[in-house]
Amino acid sequence: MNFPENLKYTKDHEWVLLEGDTATIGITDFAQRELGDIVFVDIESVGKTLGAAEIFGTVEAVKTVSDLYLPIAGTVLELNPDLSSAPESVNQDPYGNGWMIKVKVNNAADVDALMDAKAYQEMVG
Repeated sequence: MNFPENLKYTKDHEWVLLEGDTATIGITDFAQRELGDIVFVDIESVGKTLGAAEIFGTVEAVKTVSDLYLPIAGTVLELNPDLSSAPESVNQDPYGNGWMIKVKVNNAADVDALMDAKAYQEMVG
């Protein structure tokens, strides 16, 4: 499994890449493996300001639907436009083409409170 060192992680299996005051967010390699083949990503929170741990969308796999939790408070700026036609990109490249949303971060210090790659790897075993 892949645990990029430049990302931060949540106990709910989302990853965060902070660039300035914008965070790119997706689900981890571990999460996509647990879910199986992803067939649909439903995110209707663009333009909304949400708090940390609020649901920003859902991901549907062949056998289950799972909520997506915002790791940090902020305003959802953008949805990955490719997910509507290619949801399988989350399985194929969860840290690249499979990113889900971009968020304007309310407080960059919130990102520091998330797990680093080593802590996340230890959590998932």
